[in-house]
Amino acid sequence: MDNIDADQARKAVNKLRELLCRDIIGQSHIVDCLLMGLLADGHLLVEGLPGLAKTRVVKSLGRHLDAGLTRVQFTPDLLPSDITGGELYYHDNEGGEFKFAPGPVFNNLILADEINRAPAKVQAALLEAMEERQVTVAGQSHPLPELFLVMATQNPIEQEGTYPLPEAQMDRFLMKVLIDYPGQDAEAEIIRLVRREEQLPVAKASATELVSQQLLLEARRQVSYIHVAEGVEQYIVELVSATRNIQNTDSDLGRWIQVGASPRGALSLDRCARARAWLEGRDYVTPEDVRSVLHDVLRHRLLLSYEASASGITPDRVIDQLVQQVAVIC
Repeated sequence: MDNIDADQARKAVNKLRELLCRDIIGQSHIVDCLLMGLLADGHLLVEGLPGLAKTRVVKSLGRHLDAGLTRVQFTPDLLPSDITGGELYYHDNEGGEFKFAPGPVFNNLILADEINRAPAKVQAALLEAMEERQVTVAGQSHPLPELFLVMATQNPIEQEGTYPLPEAQMDRFLMKVLIDYPGQDAEAEIIRLVRREEQLPVAKASATELVSQQLLLEARRQVSYIHVAEGVEQYIVELVSATRNIQNTDSDLGRWIQVGASPRGALSLDRCARARAWLEGRDYVTPEDVRSVLHDVLRHRLLLSYEASASGITPDRVIDQLVQQVAVIC
């Protein structure tokens, strides 16, 4: 990685962004969020109706990135060991011994499809691996790859037979991204794209065309050096702190927010703002970078009151009003 030119990493990520946008039409926001997750070394929770390219976006990333991809379909009968792996007994002529058999989580890109369909123990096993970046079985710790991203999906309408993620576990996700329907022009282009793929099936990119993990890790290193001015840093702190103390300045928000964001929310906001600034070609963070990622970073970290839920108040509306209350001092 020492021999990689600084511009190489930027060109590689821009190329990856272009390839993903070519494959995922009308959903540029999820593409940008996925790249920010890679650059900020975090995980994504994606919520959207069926057929909105949630699975396709990860598969496309795996096709253009020199990394392994595993898709896990979460179901009610799934066990924690089905995710993390476990010890198996191997016997030969010289005797037998237990050996660790890695589960599907030991890969670079993990698509956890419909994560809310698995029971709490399975969800906890995956989220522990996400947080600790290792799996412990029989007292032995097994590290996960350096490049490791989980994109978990959930369906917002089919709630029967599901196990909603507790707020404390949702807080482990860097961002919660909402996917909506594409526009009519984009939908027509999607039809044409799929028609072309039926005529000429998409093949895995050659080794020379793949974006290497080393380039992506170098880009991540560059993101860590993006400058955050003291005023922007204070803006981040005040936005997150306001979710816990807003009743002093806004009575509506005080009634709507039952539990605000933790300091992990401020850390995630800082990391995503730096990643967004790097993607935009800047070496410093602006207040607009912070506001651009604010909804995705905070919407799953706010626990709304019963009064807010009964009135149809959404976390996004709360965040919109929050932005109006917190001034930028820079």
